[in-house]
Amino acid sequence: MNRADFIKSLSLLPFSTSAMNLHELKNISDGFSTSERMPAIFIGHGSPMNALADNAFTSSLHTLGKSIERPKAILVVSAHWLTMRQTYVSVNPAPHTIYDFGGFPKELYEVKYEPKGSPEYAREVIKEVKSVGILEEHEMGLDHGAWSVLRHIYPEADIPTFQMSIDFSKPPQFHFELAKELQHLRNKGVLILTSGNIVHNLRQITWNNPLAKPFDWALEFDTIVKNKLDTRQLADLADFKSFGSLGQMAHPSYDHYLPMLYTAGLVNKDEPITYTYEGFDMGSISMRCFQVG
Repeated sequence: MNRADFIKSLSLLPFSTSAMNLHELKNISDGFSTSERMPAIFIGHGSPMNALADNAFTSSLHTLGKSIERPKAILVVSAHWLTMRQTYVSVNPAPHTIYDFGGFPKELYEVKYEPKGSPEYAREVIKEVKSVGILEEHEMGLDHGAWSVLRHIYPEADIPTFQMSIDFSKPPQFHFELAKELQHLRNKGVLILTSGNIVHNLRQITWNNPLAKPFDWALEFDTIVKNKLDTRQLADLADFKSFGSLGQMAHPSYDHYLPMLYTAGLVNKDEPITYTYEGFDMGSISMRCFQVG
């Protein structure tokens, strides 16, 4: 039971202050967080065209938006905002839609997804992270790793949303550890959503066949990651070099892998991990998504 449900239940109980004094009430209520802990979510976002699609994957996103408590704000860590030698957080109060791709149909460039930003919660990120100095960024919008999935999860674009960059000069372990410092935001009503792909090899992709059978190496890598999540061997996920040639096949560049490490780093020992979608696109893109909490 969370604090809100507890307080609601008190109004239904026929007792007087003599039956339960304020000190006793405090002892009970101290066991609850000040806000329901929000889940942490990893989305395998795949092609930007999923922004326009009506398929099993986008249906899972619609279901996700209806199944979790409405957040006060959304923090997105996306494979498509990479920075070097510094981590930034956007304090832009009005983020715009970024079309960070080329060669797609006109309809995709007409999509607008522009919720308000959240400078207040963005600055909470700066306060919470002690291991590195995170800098403010004042012009960042929402890249397609963010808006192409959020427009299905929260189509009204009515929840303040902001992004934190990935410092691509840092090793995977850095990102796994940094995520742990964001944990307290979940208790303040912030949904932390990361967006990438567990397998992402554009060199091997079967462009003309979205339903192409997954490559054996792609299935193997996806299964290894799932097993690590299931058995809580989370630190192993950050040791990307241990995957050897298989890891290089799954990620010639591991930009799309790093967002998943942020969600893995946010796992508490008492929380379930559930898979909200499983599948592959075009043979070499894992669309696996999972929720923590």
